[in-house]
Amino acid sequence: MRLLMLGGTEFAGRAVVAAALDRGWDVTVFNRGNRPAPEGVTALVGDRTAPGGLAAIADGTWDVVVDTWTAAPTAVRDTARLLADRVGRYVYVSSCSVYVWPAPPNSDESAPLVAATEDDTDVPYAESKRGGELAAIGAFGADRSLLVRAGLLLGPWENVGRLPWWLARAVRGGAVLAPEPADAPVQYIDIRDMAEWILSAAEAGLSGPYNMVGAQRGVTFGDVLAECVRVTAEARAAAGPDGPDGLELRWTPARRILDAGVSPWTDLPIWVPPEEAPDLLGALYTLDVSRAMATGLRCRPLAETVADTWAWLRELPRMPSRPGVGLSPEREAALLR
Repeated sequence: MRLLMLGGTEFAGRAVVAAALDRGWDVTVFNRGNRPAPEGVTALVGDRTAPGGLAAIADGTWDVVVDTWTAAPTAVRDTARLLADRVGRYVYVSSCSVYVWPAPPNSDESAPLVAATEDDTDVPYAESKRGGELAAIGAFGADRSLLVRAGLLLGPWENVGRLPWWLARAVRGGAVLAPEPADAPVQYIDIRDMAEWILSAAEAGLSGPYNMVGAQRGVTFGDVLAECVRVTAEARAAAGPDGPDGLELRWTPARRILDAGVSPWTDLPIWVPPEEAPDLLGALYTLDVSRAMATGLRCRPLAETVADTWAWLRELPRMPSRPGVGLSPEREAALLR
C-alpha cells in the first residue's frame, strides 16, 4: 500500500506513519518541513496555506491519503480536489467536537452535527473539523472518504500535554491536587490503536464516519492517576534526598475545586466531574464506538499507554506542553492550602 501522510511528524500523524512503516507500506509525508521526517519515508515539503504550496504533491499516485488538518477547511478542500483523481481513499481525522454541543450520552455517528462548509476559513475548532469532513466528501465522494471522529487521544508523541502534564506532576512529588471522584469515568484511545485501525480500515475500503475512542471498559480517573504514580516511582526515588518529597494524592471535592475557578479538562487535564459537569461528561466520555469495534478496533490496556508515554517522555529534552494545559505549581499549592 502507498500512503500519503499530510503531516506525519507529530502525534496522530506520527503514529500513522510508524504503523504504516511497520506494515511495510510505501510512505510519503508532506508537510512544512519544520521537524525532521521519520526515517524510512519519502519527505515532500510545502505549505498548503500558501499560494503554490501544494506543488510537491501535484504529481504522484497513492492508495490512501491521511489528513489530520485542524484549521481552515479550505486547506482540506484544495488538497482533496488536487488528489481526487490520483488517490484511492481520503481519510480525514476529524473530532467528536463536530457533534452539536453537548452531544447526548451514548451518541453514535447519527448525532446532530454543527453547521459548516468546506469553504470556511477562520472558524472555531468544531466548524473547522466539520468543514474538513465536507471537503473530503466533496472531492472523493461518500464512498471514498473515511471520517475518523476522534475523542480523547493519549499515548506517545502527544503534543497536547494532557497525560504528560500528570506524569510530570507525579515526578515532582509532594501533595498532588487530585479531584474527586476517583471513580469518574474516562474514555480515551491510545493513538497507536487509532493508527492501526485507520490503516486496516483503508485496506478494507471502509467509508463514512466512525467515532474513534476506546470502548467503555471501566477505566476511571483514579486509574489514570494511579498509573502515573506507579510508572514515575523510579524517577522520584532516583532524585535522592534533594529530590521531591513523597507523593500523596490529596483527593479533594470537585465542587470546592470548581468554586475556586478551576476548569475541568484544561486546568486539570482529562478530568471531567460527573455530577458538576454532566453535559461535558456525556459528550466526551460516553460515545458509542460499537461501529468501530465491529470493524476491528482493538484497544490496549491503560497501563501500557501510560508506561509507553512515560518512556517516550524520558527521551525528550523537555516535557511537551501547551499554554493553558494544567495548573501552575503556585496555583495548585494555593488550592491545597
